[in-house]
Amino acid sequence: MHTRTLIDEIIRLALEEDGRDITSEAVFPADAGLRAVMKAKAAGVIAGLEVAGRVFTLTDPAISCSFEVADGDTVTPGRRIAVIDGPARGILKAERVALNFLQRMSGIATLTAEYVRLLSGTKAKILDTRKTAPGQRVLDKEAVRLGGGTNHRMGLFDMALIKDNHIDAAGSLQEAVERVRKAFPGVAVEVEARTLSDVRSLLELKVDRIMLDNFSLEEMRKAVELTAGRIPLEASGGITLETVRDVALTGVDYISAGEITHSVRALDISMIIEGDR
Repeated sequence: MHTRTLIDEIIRLALEEDGRDITSEAVFPADAGLRAVMKAKAAGVIAGLEVAGRVFTLTDPAISCSFEVADGDTVTPGRRIAVIDGPARGILKAERVALNFLQRMSGIATLTAEYVRLLSGTKAKILDTRKTAPGQRVLDKEAVRLGGGTNHRMGLFDMALIKDNHIDAAGSLQEAVERVRKAFPGVAVEVEARTLSDVRSLLELKVDRIMLDNFSLEEMRKAVELTAGRIPLEASGGITLETVRDVALTGVDYISAGEITHSVRALDISMIIEGDR
């Protein structure tokens, strides 16, 4: 499915959850219009403006949105983000859904940007994971990108990631890699290493990336020495803001952090009615 179509489907589902806005229909005449302003109530990185604008458009094409910042911009408390004009009923029906998307995506972008800041001066890139909101992965991953992070695979289909269960079922690292390469030739293959011995074996197998799963800092440094840049290394497992820089300083190429999408704190954004239109 095309990304734009998928996003529209996500938005429509969110709007359907709310159903008919009986309160606004009772209070506002059908021809009433109003103007509303979105403002940041906390500092952070904005992400999801296009999605929020699309919520209003799909609710009522007569609603117009004028954005005063761009996705990826950093805002401070009180900063005006957007002005929304149009039918009152439509604006109020769309308000919470638009804010839900915008606040979550901005929260992800803000946390991602903090991780990226901590990697300054190192070669490491921060990666997202598949620990995303069910049905909203395309939005979560776009927010990571807007925060300066790098997207890992979108799903299970666009890169093979051989983990411990696959290795144990196949009987060995080599057998697991060979099975994947035979079934899906040409697909990039990443493999989870549990020991430095695994790293040595994966060097011989010439996989596309090695995941260092829950390695200690010293083990990571040794893995970097062993591979000497021949295969990119990804550190994974328990990464936090407190530990990410030490991990980056070991010399790994990538660091995956599930926290940036599974434990996100929404950025505080409000919509205030300014008056009739």
